Amino acid sequence: MVLCAARSSLCCGVWIRQLQRRVHGGVYSSVHGFSHDEVRQKLEAFPGGSIDLLKQDSGLAVMTINNPSRMNAFSGSMMVDLEEKVTQLENWTSGKSLIVRGAAETFCSGSDLNAVRAISNPQDGMKMCMFMQNTLTRLLRLPLVSVAVVEGKALGGGAELTTACDFRLMAPGSVIQFVHKHMGLVPGWGGAARLVHLVGSQNALKLLGGAVKVDSELGLHMGLADGVLEEHQGAGGADTVLQQAEDWLSRYTRGPAPVIQAVKKVVLSGRELPLSEALRTEKDVFGTVWGGAANLEALASKSKHR
Repeated sequence: MVLCAARSSLCCGVWIRQLQRRVHGGVYSSVHGFSHDEVRQKLEAFPGGSIDLLKQDSGLAVMTINNPSRMNAFSGSMMVDLEEKVTQLENWTSGKSLIVRGAAETFCSGSDLNAVRAISNPQDGMKMCMFMQNTLTRLLRLPLVSVAVVEGKALGGGAELTTACDFRLMAPGSVIQFVHKHMGLVPGWGGAARLVHLVGSQNALKLLGGAVKVDSELGLHMGLADGVLEEHQGAGGADTVLQQAEDWLSRYTRGPAPVIQAVKKVVLSGRELPLSEALRTEKDVFGTVWGGAANLEALASKSKHR
């Protein structure tokens, strides 16, 4: 029995490590001709703005896209900054949830055109594309329940960023718009692939081909938005929006961090892995919480039907 238990524990550990590698890994590596350090160095040559991260003892983190003079557009250094913040969140063992928002009551207008013009050749454009696909894929794969809080406008790459969160909440008057067609482009940060998963191929074709302005009503109808925030007026509006988002998110993140992270992992495996592999992963994640502190406390209190 001890030998069987040891083998089971060993197998569980192997599968969990495989899941973590997939969860934390990006899409591209040196096998695909992607040099991470080279791209970082090029992006850092275009400074401006910041990605601010506040981690709270409650297990909630707030990430702010902060470049208000450019409608929170991503400079090159902000792309690097985003990757660094995602790495911090991957290593946050006590985390449960993440709110992504923009500074100054607007979400994000995509890439800073100053940086885009400087890397307009196809080779550098492809490298930036791979860098951001890696980062946003890792963002979506975080073992945290995430929500994008959209105020003002989420345009282009900003619209793509919203799809790298588990949920989207829209403020009254806000707009999500995939404007890439107007720039002679298609999404390059993984937004098209994620959009198809969220709203279906036909709706995705409409939103991309028509560069449709998605307000909160259309967002709810299509399944792009998961809720609409109440309108706020006067001083303290930003705090009110953040509090509404925290209250909404808390419905899905109450409980110990290991349990919430396990929930996200099994959903992630179901979304990304073939069925047989997802089932094995679910079994192994189940093994990490079965007999754990939260499970034993619930059994002792007989809280299942409360």
